[in-house]
Formats: sequence, C-alpha cells, structure tokens
Amino acid sequence: MLSHSQSVLPAVGQDWNFSCIVIEDVTPSIDGGRFPVKRTVGEPCIVEADIFREGHQTLRAVVQWRCDRNEGFAEARMRPIGNDRWRGEFTPSENARYWYGIEAWTDVFTSWLEDFRKKATAGRDIASDLLEGLAYLQAAFGRASGDDAALIAACIAVLQRTHDRAALVDALADRRIAEVADRVLERSGATRLDPMLELVADRPSARFSSWYEMFVRSQTSDAKHIGTFRDAEARLSDISALGFNVLYLPPIHPIGHTNRKGPRNSLNGGKGALGSPWVIGNEAGGHTAIDPALGTLADFDRFVATARRLGIEIALDFAIQSSPDHPWVREHPEWFSHRPDGSIKYAENPPKEYQDIYPIDFDTADRHGLLLELLHTLEFWIARGVRIFRVDNPHTKPIPVWEWLIRTIQSEHPEVIFLAEAFTRPKVMKALAKAGFTQSYTYFTWRNSKWELTEYINELIQPPMSDFFRPNFFANTPDSCRPSFRRAGGPPLNCAWYWPRRFRPHTESTAASNFARTTRFRAPRNISTRKSTKSRCATGMRRRISRSLSRESMRSDLAMQRCAS
Repeated sequence: MLSHSQSVLPAVGQDWNFSCIVIEDVTPSIDGGRFPVKRTVGEPCIVEADIFREGHQTLRAVVQWRCDRNEGFAEARMRPIGNDRWRGEFTPSENARYWYGIEAWTDVFTSWLEDFRKKATAGRDIASDLLEGLAYLQAAFGRASGDDAALIAACIAVLQRTHDRAALVDALADRRIAEVADRVLERSGATRLDPMLELVADRPSARFSSWYEMFVRSQTSDAKHIGTFRDAEARLSDISALGFNVLYLPPIHPIGHTNRKGPRNSLNGGKGALGSPWVIGNEAGGHTAIDPALGTLADFDRFVATARRLGIEIALDFAIQSSPDHPWVREHPEWFSHRPDGSIKYAENPPKEYQDIYPIDFDTADRHGLLLELLHTLEFWIARGVRIFRVDNPHTKPIPVWEWLIRTIQSEHPEVIFLAEAFTRPKVMKALAKAGFTQSYTYFTWRNSKWELTEYINELIQPPMSDFFRPNFFANTPDSCRPSFRRAGGPPLNCAWYWPRRFRPHTESTAASNFARTTRFRAPRNISTRKSTKSRCATGMRRRISRSLSRESMRSDLAMQRCAS
C-alpha cells in the first residue's frame, strides 16, 4: 500500500502545480455534494466554509452560482466570521436547478499594504516596499477606468513625489484604493471549490401548503351510487373556503376484478365489493385511464380547471403496481416476478397477503422499457394539469430509479412536486429525500407528547437534515388512522393547529363530507376522521373542537413556539 506522501507527491522532475489556499467544510453540502441541497425560489442559501492559507496574507472569497440553463456565473462576496470561517449567500430567483461554489484568492495589494504600514510606522527601510506597491498600483491603473482610474492615478502621483512616511501612509489610507485594486487586479492564486455543488430551487408550494384528501367515489349523497368527478367538483368551493390549496386524490384508475378484496379483507368479496383504488388496472385501462364509474378524462380535465380557478392544485397518487387484469400483465409479463410454475407472484408482507396486487420487478431484463413507461405515465398526467404526485410506497422501489425519474421529469417540468409516502426506516426516508423527493412523510403521526414533538421538530429544522428533507405532516394514510387523531382534542390535534411562522410544515386533512361542510376553520389544522363516521359522532367532535379552540389555543401556540425554537 502506498504511503500518503507517495500517493500525493509527484515524481521527481514532474511539474507540481498546487494551490496554497484551502477550502473545506463547506455548508450546505449533502454527502460531500453527492446530492443537491433544497431551497425555494426567493429563499436565501447561506454558504459557509473554512478558508485559509499559510502565512498572514489577506484572503478574499466569493460565492459563485448559476442557473442550470445559464452559462455565466454570478457572485457575491464572502465575509470572515471568525476562526478562518467565511460566510456568503445567494438567492435563487427561478424554479430551476443551480450550481454553486466558492472561489478564494490572495489579495496581494492589501497584503502588501498592511505590511507597508507596519514597516513605515516602525521606522524600517521602506524604499523597496514602496516600489513594490507602485508596481501594483500601476498594474491596477492599466485595468481601471473612469473614477477608479482617477483615484489610482492620484495615489500614484503622491507616492512618487513624497518621501515622508506619514504622508505616504495617509495617501494609502483611503479604503477605496484597496477596493479598486482588489477588484481590477488578477486574482492571485485563485482556488475554486471542485466539484461544484448543486441546489434545487422549488416553487414556494414545495415548502408550505395545506392538503385535503378526497376519495372521488365518496362524494355522493346517494348511498346506492358512487360519486363522480361531477359530484366532487361541487365540493371544491367548500374545500377552498376551508383554506386548503392542495386536493389529493387517491388512485382514480380502473380497479382490478381478479381476487378483489371484500369486507374484512375477504378474498373475492362478491359483486358488491368495490375494491381498493390501489389495485390498478382492468379491461378499461391502467395508469393512464380513469375508472369509468368516476367519469371520463374530459370530466377530470374540467375538475382540474375548476380547482385551479379556486386556487386549488390537484395532487395525484402514483402507485407503481398493478392488478392481475392490468394491460401491463398481458403486454409486458417480463415486468413481474414469476414463480417456478410460471405464475406471477402477488404482493406479500408476511403474514399479510395481497392476492389482488402484482408488484413490479425492477430487476427485469426490460428495465429500460419499464422506466420509459413510468416516465410516460407521469408525463401523461402532467399534460393534463397535474403538478403534484404523492408516490405510494417509494421505499419498496430502487432509490436510483427515483433519482433518475425525478431528475428527468424536473429537467422539463421543474414545477412538479413529488411527495414520498414512506413510513419506513429513518435512513431510507432520508435517502429518498436526497434522491430528489420534494417532500417526505414523517413520524409526526407517532409523536404525541410534548417532549417527542420537541425532539423530532428540532431534528427536522436543523442542518444537515433541513437542507434536503422537507416534512409533510400527513395526518394519516388512507387505510390507517391513528387513534389519537380520531379523538378530537387530543395532543396531536391541538399541536397541529398552530405553528410559528419560521417553521411551516405541510399539513393534510381527511374529513367526512358532513363534517367538512359544516365546520369552518382555517388551515393548517389536521382533522382526520373515518369516512364511515356516524353523524352523531361528527356532531360530538365538532362540539369538543369548539370547546378546545377557546381553551387550548394560547397553550398550544406557546408550546409549539417553544418546540420550534
């Protein structure tokens, strides 16, 4: 094994080009620049680094950045903040990807000037030093123009005609002289951070929004018929009045027939079983089709347009799985895992079995075709006005797939937001956020006491996690509702009502139709009830909430301010 000196030093006779300036411990930086930092348009990115060199020369440094679609770099000065630590900032102005870095150099004129002043004050011989300074000033004069050139010329004239030490020091006392020299002279020993770092500047909705979850087929006043997009459209004005600006739709695609589950997870639940929306695909189509019982694509387009007029964005579920009846099964059987007998494996999470779902096999020999189909699916819905996707179980798919898919989509549609619905191990959730997910599910639902919330929120709001992980405080998943969220007035409900301005998580609400129509409160407030909640239960909940508002508002507000600080 080579020693450190053997592996770094060049061989005898070879050129040895190196920089005297060290740039290290740069923040923000995710895994040494492997993944991009996240910010929103108009949100400053504060860049810090340790910058130093041997000796006592004066250093200068700038933050450099450019939008991915531009070629030239803009830059802003960095300032020393103590102990060789420097700080600068830039603000992304476009919804796009950015590259940023640092350039540092030795300010030769200021370094000379500081030593010259010390020698002149101490009575040392300064003749040689004066000639050195004049050379710097003459070089600066040759590069300057206008007022800058006039200022330098006047200084040169004084230095050339006087030998009085005090007069020489006074002539150089004007700060503008050093500033002009630093600005126009070549950057001596300029050193750049290599490689540069990446930043994703998302639109503001990526940082804060209030989500409302709606099952279209539940939006009906007639229990004999399921709701349609026309029925759901009639609800939009109420949802807007509640203060929500994102409406999340669980899968709206055709539902498979084979092994359709019924009440209490019974297999082949019978003619009346509606099936799970996440069991996607039948003879009517797959991921780019709409369940005919809900309406047509034209109905969906009208629904999206109406929501947009009311200030609501539509978020669509993106679940990469299929029913046994999905067109993919017939057209691309190689995208699925097969048993030795040739049959396709259905989904399992032992001891649970999902006979009605076929998971996708990302180890397929036709991975290229599979990825292109997923890309086509997203582009299909983007073309119909969808700009937000809640991705179902992303932690069960390869993380590099998401890194490629999200980057590819956002290269053409930077405004698209991806939410990772991942209740899984912490490091897997973080890896998904690093790979590109705009927002992420959190463990918020499982944090009930004050100390739990305090500890968890402090984790979320501090670097490095806050530089890549945006929390979405989804109150529940559609198929599981925590008991604490079914009890109105419980700690999570109260704590979710009030947030200090400097920390605004995304919030979500799933409310029964009657409850949503008659309750008037401003988002963000997490109120989650089962669709089957009885009217009398909803009435009791409203009464308890009304009492809680006056009793708990001040207490919750103060608690959450302490929690976030």
